[in-house]
Amino acid sequence: MDLLTEKREELFRVLTARFEKNMHCHEGLEWAKVQAKLESNAEKLWSLYEMERTGGEPDVVGLDKKTGEYVFYDCSEESPKGRRSLCYDRKAFESRKENKPEGNVIDRAAAMGIALLTEEEYRDLQKLGKYDTKTSSWIVTPSDIRKLGGAIFADFRYGNVFVYHNGAESYYAARGFRGSLRV
Repeated sequence: MDLLTEKREELFRVLTARFEKNMHCHEGLEWAKVQAKLESNAEKLWSLYEMERTGGEPDVVGLDKKTGEYVFYDCSEESPKGRRSLCYDRKAFESRKENKPEGNVIDRAAAMGIALLTEEEYRDLQKLGKYDTKTSSWIVTPSDIRKLGGAIFADFRYGNVFVYHNGAESYYAARGFRGSLRV
């Protein structure tokens, strides 16, 4: 999953500019160190390209001091446009008899090599700005809720993060998913 040189260079230009524009998201981190790590990991670079290509606007949000991994989240203002109108998982997708969505978030995230944001990660993202003020994003659903047919999503309204539930088979034009990537 190597990126062509042209796409790779363009991705680095975009990521560098975003990193420099949003220093409040990653105080104390240096882009040169992040880029060096990315350059040695073609698979992770491809995943970042997919995050960018689908509208996620990935940016560094921290450094995991235990693992030494840089953490990227989708930081697009609204839920990524290229990842909306999807139900939660394969089981939900297969349960729909008609009007099936194009796919599901769990399989799409896996295909991209990223993880769906957890509720804690989603709340951490909201500390960096205001995201999903007009859209919503599916987040990791606890297994006990999923076993009962539900799934959870979140958004930011009225100055607060709200976490809601829906049937896992539901999908909406204004609901997508945000991911994370560790490099």
